[in-house]
Amino acid sequence: MYCSKCGAPMADGVAFCSACGQAFSSAVALPRAPTMNGPAIAAAAPRVEYGGFWLRFVAYLIDGVVMSLGVILVLIPLIFLTGLGALLSEIHPQEELSDAGIFLIIGVIFLFATVSLAVTWLYHALMESSEWQATVGKKALGLVVTDMAGRRVSFGRATGRHFAKIVTNMVPAFIGYIMAGFTEKKQALHDMIAGCLILRRSNGF
Repeated sequence: MYCSKCGAPMADGVAFCSACGQAFSSAVALPRAPTMNGPAIAAAAPRVEYGGFWLRFVAYLIDGVVMSLGVILVLIPLIFLTGLGALLSEIHPQEELSDAGIFLIIGVIFLFATVSLAVTWLYHALMESSEWQATVGKKALGLVVTDMAGRRVSFGRATGRHFAKIVTNMVPAFIGYIMAGFTEKKQALHDMIAGCLILRRSNGF
């Protein structure tokens, strides 16, 4: 197969041209010799559907609930295993905080931030590079994460996509995310940075 846009060769089974990102539905077969009834006609390729902004937003809400539960399940045992629970119980709101109390609270906040960062990173990177190619929220809505050729992404690329959201978050008014509603391939800014697509499939769970 060859891409009808740039002419690059395409391997069997890919959904997009790895050179220019053209959808597989635009790919054409190698020319065949004419038959008695005229030129051979290439079979129609399957239609590609991208995951738009609102589907992704609902998936984000679902994933937010799942990740919150994950953070709680990791954080609570850590607090008790490290002895922070006993120290926190000694802090009384009606009393003025000592220097030790202030450092303790700062330590708890730092621990919470670290656990949250680790859980959200591993959740997205591991699940989006798995056979599911999706988080729980995306899976529920029939969305999958792929590279520009429609293939499963590696853990490294999924990690890059996750941390590219730092750049997306820096764009005012959530424009980096809203881009998924009006760009040609429904890509948010972090999708473009990591070279990823969000495709819609009807399989769900």
